[in-house]
Amino acid sequence: MAQIQLFFLQPVSSLKDRKRLKSFLLETAAAKGRALKSLNIIFCDDEHLLSINRQFLQHDYYTDIITFDLSPSKKGDIEAELYISIDRIRDNASSMEVSFMAELHRVIFHGLLHLLGHGDKTKKDKQAMRALEDKLLAKYFSTTLG
Repeated sequence: MAQIQLFFLQPVSSLKDRKRLKSFLLETAAAKGRALKSLNIIFCDDEHLLSINRQFLQHDYYTDIITFDLSPSKKGDIEAELYISIDRIRDNASSMEVSFMAELHRVIFHGLLHLLGHGDKTKKDKQAMRALEDKLLAKYFSTTLG
């Protein structure tokens, strides 16, 4: 049975419809031929994520998300953790002139896309990733409004 859990080391009051978000993530993974067996999404602050970035990835910079794929196989069920900095989401939303809610969902979907095998190391991959994020955002928010 699929289990998606949200943990709040940093409060996220604007994330209201958690049940719908979880369903959307499950459906998106299933549409790509993968099942989400276990997904923990941990919302934290910049300093917490920087510590994880230094400890596990040997990177000394702030980031909005770190995705840990804990799956035994890249083709079977997904088991993973997403660590998301609310501070970065807030700053990025402001600098990109988008809503906090849109940026928060973009980053969550970004993590899921990584788990589904999409990369973002090259310019071409980054463009493809952004297009996929935009597509998921449009789908998610159009069904929320409609």
